Amino acid sequence: MYAAPPSVEARVFTSIPERLFKSGQRSEWADVQFHGAPTPTFLEGPSFDRSGILWVVDIPWGRLLRITPDGQVSVAVEYDGEPNGLKFHKDGRAFITDHKQGIMVYDPTTDRVEPFLERSLLQRFKGVNDLVFASNGDMYFTDQGQTGLHDPSGRLYRLRPNGQLDCVLDRIPSPNGLVLNKAETVVFLAVTRANAIWRVPLMRDGTASKVGTFIQLSGGGGPDGLAIDEDDNIAICHVGLGTTWLFSALGEPMLRIKSPKGLLTTNCAYGGHDRRTLFITESKSGTILAADMPVPGRPMYSHAA
Repeated sequence: MYAAPPSVEARVFTSIPERLFKSGQRSEWADVQFHGAPTPTFLEGPSFDRSGILWVVDIPWGRLLRITPDGQVSVAVEYDGEPNGLKFHKDGRAFITDHKQGIMVYDPTTDRVEPFLERSLLQRFKGVNDLVFASNGDMYFTDQGQTGLHDPSGRLYRLRPNGQLDCVLDRIPSPNGLVLNKAETVVFLAVTRANAIWRVPLMRDGTASKVGTFIQLSGGGGPDGLAIDEDDNIAICHVGLGTTWLFSALGEPMLRIKSPKGLLTTNCAYGGHDRRTLFITESKSGTILAADMPVPGRPMYSHAA
């Protein structure tokens, strides 16, 4: 329907050093996701704290990794979990969507990871995946688990600062990454197994209405993580295709960013001194890629006043 957009290749920003690989060990998560194949690391959840440090999660090994602006990697904390998404709160804490444990919170002042929201109305989540904060502190997060076209029962939740938990949308075949538009009137949601980005308009009372497909992709394994810039252009990590797309606020393809390392481009975040660099996780190789972008990314909630 559209002409192919310009194509560029991302550069390698840094890689997880082999000394930090979990080689020769077994992980239940990796046994299920990769049929027991060696998985010494699997990165997702890039997010920047206020000091400009990039944080990523290592899902099968329950680790939060800290990456300095010059690319030096260290393990900040390791715990019994399967962290998937991570976003910093403006109070300095990191909130984690953990597939195994629910919503967890990491306090960098104590280096402790503790439960924050483990279940809804006494029921465990299917497997929470990613999250984003609104400017008022509302946390939107996805509950994906093993859902898909065979079991379209994933959910999109909103957790208000007062503790109220709302199910905004259900019957989703694999809800994954998500972003809010600049006006915070729409959630854009990666629906991985439908290979699509859904547009979820938010009504005044916080409910969803007139939900529809905004972008239909093809190939690979589907869209995973999302990031959004100051002009409401959406960066989409297309896992299994080794590509991160940039689509305009109208849903038109603007740019294709190819991975030089592998096909599992899972998640992305804007950072750098002017927020014009997009950092992308190539999960299987343990590599962080970087690409220069035409428009600065939206400031994260962690940087809010």
